[in-house]
Amino acid sequence: MVSEKAPAKINLTLDVLQKRPDGFHEVEMIMTTVDLADRIWLKPLDRGITIRSSERFVPNDKRNLAWQAADILRKKFDIRSGVEITLDKNIPVAAGLAGGSSDAAATLRGLNRLWNLGLSLDELAVLGASIGSDIPFCVYGGTALASGRGEQIQHLPVPPNCWVVLAKPPISVSTADIYGGLDIRGIQHPDTAGMMQALASADYETMCKKVGNALEPVTMRLHPQVSVLKDQMLKFGADTVLMSGSGPTVFGLVQHESQVARIYNGLKGFCPEVYAVRMMGERINLA
Repeated sequence: MVSEKAPAKINLTLDVLQKRPDGFHEVEMIMTTVDLADRIWLKPLDRGITIRSSERFVPNDKRNLAWQAADILRKKFDIRSGVEITLDKNIPVAAGLAGGSSDAAATLRGLNRLWNLGLSLDELAVLGASIGSDIPFCVYGGTALASGRGEQIQHLPVPPNCWVVLAKPPISVSTADIYGGLDIRGIQHPDTAGMMQALASADYETMCKKVGNALEPVTMRLHPQVSVLKDQMLKFGADTVLMSGSGPTVFGLVQHESQVARIYNGLKGFCPEVYAVRMMGERINLA
């Protein structure tokens, strides 16, 4: 049996540049991993792909990105055996934290070992891009600028050390609806270059000033709870607050540990899913 860690990501920036002819949006996103992770277990089977999950809302068929990751490897390399994929879920589902994409990326890395394929992370990322836009980043982990549909990866320095408080309100957000409600002409573009410079110089204060998410106004308009959550997190003392991905999860960056308990306890009073974790930001290495 093979095991892989599948860390969550947050968006330090998310910019939408234009609508592409293929129907996707051209994006620029600076993403980094945090110490909240699923654990993936891969067990050989004689045939077929089976999904088991600790979270009942996760699909256990071909809709699951981890299933698709296993399927694409089996077909490409003519693998006759099967695999049982067990997902020990800790990342909230449909939260803007790339839980499903990270599970798929971990499945690619794990099956690369289980089936002795000898693929590099670059090769796994290319395969992952055919399944989902966030999967290439999740294959590498760490901190990176993702552009194109999200599949073009430029690795960046690790962010300054800090705490991350994550809070997911009890709502579901459709990524398609958020992009559908986006007016390209009215976007408030985050300062991607400024964020890259802050990371290069390990400047925590500037990093906090440069966070930005072009999708945030759309999600907050459709789901006012996200705006309320942001306001509360700032009120409790976070250094900066932003929505991750298309939402609805909101995260606050906190430099001093003494602030973490106050924010965490304050949010737990009205938000059921709150996590206090560390920024990771370091790339994954093949075992």
